[in-house]
Amino acid sequence: MTHVLDGPSVEAAVAQALARHGASPGPLLQVLHAVQEAIGCVPDESVPLIADGLNLSRAEVHGIVTFYHHFRRTPPGLHVMHLCRAEACQAMGARALEAHATATLGIGFHETTPDGRVTLLPVACLGNCALSPAVLIAGELHGRVTPQRFDAILAELRAEGRGRP
Repeated sequence: MTHVLDGPSVEAAVAQALARHGASPGPLLQVLHAVQEAIGCVPDESVPLIADGLNLSRAEVHGIVTFYHHFRRTPPGLHVMHLCRAEACQAMGARALEAHATATLGIGFHETTPDGRVTLLPVACLGNCALSPAVLIAGELHGRVTPQRFDAILAELRAEGRGRP
């Protein structure tokens, strides 16, 4: 039995998702969302279980998991950082912020730092256009984020004892 993010096993998460959503019309996306919510990702070992439970091919399930960027196949880091890539943020320096963030963290989008602390994700819009560029870090929205402010936010996370990003 595999445990992801100290939650239920993959088998238990899939069984719960199938019990809850399996009888719905077109349940695959609902099942995938439920599995990811329960264990933090949709790991490869869950694909055959989901496929069997929904009477789909493994290729169909794998295709959906890999097509949609929202679904992760590995657990996210302790801190998930969303960098806004909307036009307003780009006009206000989001590209420079993106370059700084990837260089500082040593990872690209959809990746997690080797220590498992930070996952970096792009987002189409955070709805904070008036305060561009915007970043959502550990569930907290930040506006007018410069590379220097990004570093200060990381330092704040460290000082609060929420892990070392």
